[in-house]
Amino acid sequence: MADVIEVDRLRRRYAGGFEAVREITFGVRTGELFALLGTNGAGKTSTLEVIEGLAPASGGQVRVLGRDPYRDRASVRPRVGIMLQEGGLPGDLTAAETAAMWAGTLTSARPVGDALEMVGLSERADVAVKQLSGGERRRLDIALAVLGRPEVLFLDEPTTGLDPESRRQTWEMIRGLLDAGTTVLLTTHYLDEAEALADRLAIMHRGRIARTGTVEEVVASQPATIDFGIGDGWRRDQLPELAGTVLVDDGQRITVQTEALQRTLTQLLRWADDNDVTLHGLAARPASLEQVFLAVADDTSDVGDADDTSMDLTPGPSMARRILTGATTKGTNR
Repeated sequence: MADVIEVDRLRRRYAGGFEAVREITFGVRTGELFALLGTNGAGKTSTLEVIEGLAPASGGQVRVLGRDPYRDRASVRPRVGIMLQEGGLPGDLTAAETAAMWAGTLTSARPVGDALEMVGLSERADVAVKQLSGGERRRLDIALAVLGRPEVLFLDEPTTGLDPESRRQTWEMIRGLLDAGTTVLLTTHYLDEAEALADRLAIMHRGRIARTGTVEEVVASQPATIDFGIGDGWRRDQLPELAGTVLVDDGQRITVQTEALQRTLTQLLRWADDNDVTLHGLAARPASLEQVFLAVADDTSDVGDADDTSMDLTPGPSMARRILTGATTKGTNR
């Protein structure tokens, strides 16, 4: 599949010399959901703003649908949908009036009722925006982002503030868009959301990409864990030699990390069976995306500074969003 979004050695530098993004490269394929994750201050938002066309790159190249999203904004914007983290909508308009106003700016909008139904707001269509709950306003933001039938959809923290049921509904809506061929670039702080939805993902740390691949590939970079108790009368030195590293031994419970979960668990269970030992509270867990994320966040290695060859970007992220998106919307397809 061709890459709908191409990021090649992207750099972004702000006035004063701070380099938020340091030569990152990745691609998003047609019809897939790519999750861009990041530790605090990793450069995720700075990256997303360049890809969305809200700010220029300081170095490298970005292409969305084959074009520069900043320089060729007029041709790219009608084909993409953007849901930003925060913004503002007119509080006195109803949800339906807000969507109708937004539809008037689009070249090929889906019916307002359909968009509101997609996000579960049909029964709240006649309620003023200022009277909607925080979660309902977030769902209205999603409705505006998909109103223009985008080929590429940017979702920046789409389920923040939503209750569990609304999150599940949003996930189903996103899956439906993917089934229809929409390409989605998602950012989220909810790792279970990335695990549930992403075809591939990247984890950013200190302006660089620390891990990338499918969820399975990324998770495979960390060991599995086995935890158990062996009770009185047994000592750790009586255990068989296990294919792993013992992390905890407090006399009551033992924790082992291993990159060969099946082999290590088989060795342990065979030993327990041969010696008539009960392994109390035995738990075997494969690595998780959270485990990988925490390992990346704990990395204190010096990533160094990139060459000082880039132009400075005077407007910061919030200024760029206000200038290019307007004060009253979070939207899509202008």
